[in-house]
Amino acid sequence: QVQLVESGGGSVQPGGSLRLSCAASGRIFAIYTMGWYHRAPGKQRELVATITNTGSTKYADSVKGRFTISRDNAKMTVYLQMNSLKPEDTAVYYCNYYHYEPGNEMDYWGQGTQVTVSS
Repeated sequence: QVQLVESGGGSVQPGGSLRLSCAASGRIFAIYTMGWYHRAPGKQRELVATITNTGSTKYADSVKGRFTISRDNAKMTVYLQMNSLKPEDTAVYYCNYYHYEPGNEMDYWGQGTQVTVSS
């Protein structure tokens, strides 16, 4: 089992910034992909950004240049720095931990943290 504890959500005006954190604990493997996904009202959950244990990153086109994902392997924590926030960024943000090796796939989700961008 893997436990994911998210923090850092909240309300902010357009153009503002927030930083999300996700701390993983439990049965953690050294090789992983962690990331953030969001679900806006009435929409499906979508990828925001992911990062591997080696630091390789991937971003949704809508957040490139505004959001930065980073990780601290020693703390098993992933961060999402969100700048220049827009009303369309309003969503519940979920942390994800994924590990795969033949015969063992692990896919865990946090409970979500609300981000609201509004004037």
